[in-house]
Amino acid sequence: MNSKMIILGAAFALMTGSAFAGSSTGTSALDDPAKMSPFFTDVGMKTMKSEAEAKAAWSAMSQEDKDAVMKDCADADIAKAHENFCKAAMMMGQHEDHEV
Repeated sequence: MNSKMIILGAAFALMTGSAFAGSSTGTSALDDPAKMSPFFTDVGMKTMKSEAEAKAAWSAMSQEDKDAVMKDCADADIAKAHENFCKAAMMMGQHEDHEV
């Protein structure tokens, strides 16, 4: 009985520890499939949708999510890993700033 409790406790500690580690590292909004999948045609998020579809997905995002994406795209290391998307996001974000 004690060995089962120890094993369960250790498993729980490992699971919660890795969950907390992931949240404390501040992973990029650009790595969040829920936010990013509307911009891509594939599950691996390698092929972007058309410009019109990307603009529609951008318009549907909350301002908080747009701000997070723009912040991440301003980070050189993150932007390099998501180069095509960040170029498009910067264009959409700049265009949006000039609309009234």
